[in-house]
Amino acid sequence: MDGGKHPAVSTGAPLTQAPIPPWIRVRVTEGENFKQLKQMVKGSRLHTVCEEARCPNIFDCWNRRTATFMILGDVCTRACRFCAVTSGRPSELDLGEPLRVADSVAELGLRHAVITSVDRDDLKDGGAGIFARTILAIRRRSPGTTIEVLTPDFQGDLDSVRTVVEAGPDIFNHNTETVPRLYARIRPKAVYANSLALLKHVKAWAPQMVSKSGLMVGLGETEDELLEVFRNMREHDIDVLTVGQYLRPTKSHAEVVRYYRPEEFVRLKSLALEMGFGHVEAGPLVRSSYHADEQVPERKSLLAG
Repeated sequence: MDGGKHPAVSTGAPLTQAPIPPWIRVRVTEGENFKQLKQMVKGSRLHTVCEEARCPNIFDCWNRRTATFMILGDVCTRACRFCAVTSGRPSELDLGEPLRVADSVAELGLRHAVITSVDRDDLKDGGAGIFARTILAIRRRSPGTTIEVLTPDFQGDLDSVRTVVEAGPDIFNHNTETVPRLYARIRPKAVYANSLALLKHVKAWAPQMVSKSGLMVGLGETEDELLEVFRNMREHDIDVLTVGQYLRPTKSHAEVVRYYRPEEFVRLKSLALEMGFGHVEAGPLVRSSYHADEQVPERKSLLAG
């Protein structure tokens, strides 16, 4: 990137997708930890966003015995253009899911557990009650484990947000995903202002709770647009930022308009830190929960101080 006033890409029609560049490489290693975790997830009838969203970091994370559990089933009521999770009509709630997740967290001996979900717009509370039950179940089984939630927007329902906050996660994460101009094409059922307001209320209700959000790049945004989102996040008291390259999961999803170079992520991280974020992760393969156990304690100590 060569300056704030120049577009990172043209804002016209998407380009034909370029080949994946050499700096984006995933090491496929099915070690013993990977195999054990895969068996445990299958045996416990659980879902992980690592599998459902085809995350490129699954081999790295699972070999480190870390995983992001996906609750509320594996069928999403939305069909965002960037996401590989199946969309459609979800099944009934599995009320035993929170306990199975808690048992798995304890069995793995996780220091940091990440809990996310599909969107459940079919439910009055958007699934907030199951989030709360899962947090409380983990607390009972693994009191020393820090808990991060990555929630949907609950359609802007602040009562649902408060339900999750009051269950006491250590980190509350909700991704803005992209810049406002691209919402209609990439995230059509979401509202940018709702995503920011959600995290603003989290900090108002629980000032010591770490708030976190993430963005994808390469969908046609400009640097100016990205920096404006960063500023909006800081205005809404967001503590931790993640920025990663969008990778197209299938041919039916949005095309990659451009692959950012590693030095561009370094620049974005530097600019974000200058704005006052407590922690920033930016890189081609960065995802919102990638190495989350290593990111957040640093920010939590800053808040405590």
